[in-house]
Amino acid sequence: MAAVALAAATVLLAGCGSSDSDTSDPLANDKADSGTVVVGSNNFAESILLADIYGEALKAKGVKVTYKPNIGSRETTYGLLKNGSITVLPEYNGSLLAYLDPKAEQKSVEAVNAAAKAKLDSKLTLLESAPAEDKDSVSINAETAKKYNLTAQSTLEDLKDIAPELVIGGSPEFQTRQQGLVGLEAEYGLKFKSFKALDAGGPLTQAALTKNTVQAADIFTTDPTITKEKFVVLQDPKNLFGFANVTPLVYKSGLSQEGVAALNEVSAKLDTKSLLDMDSQVQLENKDPLDVAKAWLESVGLS
Repeated sequence: MAAVALAAATVLLAGCGSSDSDTSDPLANDKADSGTVVVGSNNFAESILLADIYGEALKAKGVKVTYKPNIGSRETTYGLLKNGSITVLPEYNGSLLAYLDPKAEQKSVEAVNAAAKAKLDSKLTLLESAPAEDKDSVSINAETAKKYNLTAQSTLEDLKDIAPELVIGGSPEFQTRQQGLVGLEAEYGLKFKSFKALDAGGPLTQAALTKNTVQAADIFTTDPTITKEKFVVLQDPKNLFGFANVTPLVYKSGLSQEGVAALNEVSAKLDTKSLLDMDSQVQLENKDPLDVAKAWLESVGLS
């Protein structure tokens, strides 16, 4: 288990290894030099990978790019976007909308994006969403699935009588978000034995679920660990976790139309299968996310 955690931690460090990374404090409120696009990422491996894809796609169009990787949660990065310290950030449309307006309905990608844009700070906007979708899920480990006869066809509703026997894990924010314990109780009547604060679907959460320290956890649906460790993702018929299409969130005045076009081209090419494959290369094979990003861009003609 220590080896698993170490390997996953190495992934995060690898994402910080770009020669173009800004080595200054990623939480500093300093703005980029004129003409430089700062691409930021949240503190999990897929966000770092997506940031590298965005940055390298922009550089292929002659845009000057620096990186601020592995910053923190949305609560931190959103503020840095508003003040212009970050120009571009990989986001997930439905998750962003839930952060901006916890009561907003999510009926389609288009409706989610329109609602999110209406709630965004006036200096920010969303670009086009990719078909690739990586959303939160409640996943259980193989031991728990076997014990309670749960399969990939089982739903969150099937946990109602079981939840009081289970410890659930996730990021600290998962405990208080609508797309988290609040919504799980309101929509499905789930009351877990206890909650264990870990990380945002990262190595701590994966290790705890594998080791059975927690029996259920918030795991992202493109996480290669699901296949590797035979986790069972429970279906969400009430769509609590909504939509989570990969979407660039940008500081409008910091990105040219050429830059906008480059990122929209990325979105048009990026599907869930490709994202899962790249995640697997980074998280299971320990490849540098920057190298994986460059290889994918070349494969789809965007480098």
